[in-house]
Parts: sequence; structure tokens; C-alpha cells
Amino acid sequence: MRRATIFVVLTALLYLVVMVAVAAVVFLFAALVFGRGEEMAPLAPGATPTTLPESDITGADVRGLRFQQAVRGYRMSEVDWALRRLAGELDALRSRVAELEADAAQPDRDVAR
Repeated sequence: MRRATIFVVLTALLYLVVMVAVAAVVFLFAALVFGRGEEMAPLAPGATPTTLPESDITGADVRGLRFQQAVRGYRMSEVDWALRRLAGELDALRSRVAELEADAAQPDRDVAR
């Protein structure tokens, strides 16, 4: 009889330990996904933390661009791919414009003849 009582107590204790461990894992998962509950001051209407220079945007500016994430937000891999593609295109266009401006600044030797 005494052995049966000890077995029941140990079984109940084991269930309790397993339940606490599962609850801790669920809590940690929820804290990682949803945050710890702290609130940031709201942004002014129409404001965004995403910034770009007013002019002379470079590929590095586009590569460094980051967006806010939301639960029903965007796929980061797709936006990152688009930003990499835009940054490369912007760099290529700027280098081509610089080449054309350098060519335009040199006197044309064929016209002088």
C-alpha cells in the first residue's frame, strides 16, 4: 500500500514538472514571437522610421534600407531581393551617367577636324 502511494505521488510530481516545462517553452516561444509586452512611443501620423536621403541616393542607401515588420507583413526574402536588384541597377545607372558626363566634358576631336 505504501509503495502504491509513493508511486502515485511520484507520478503526479512528474506530471507537474512536465507541465511546468511545457508552459515555460510555450511562454518563451510566445515572448520571442510577440515580444515582451513593452510599448514604444507611437510615431507621428504619416511618419516612418524608414529613411532615404533627399537626393543623390546611392546603391548603398538602398542596400541599407529596412522596413518595419508586422505580423501580416512582407516576405523579407522578396523585399531584400528587390532592394539588392534596385541597388545594383542604381549603381549601374550612376556609373553610366558618370561615363557619359565625362565623355561630354572632353572636346570631340572628330568635330574639330
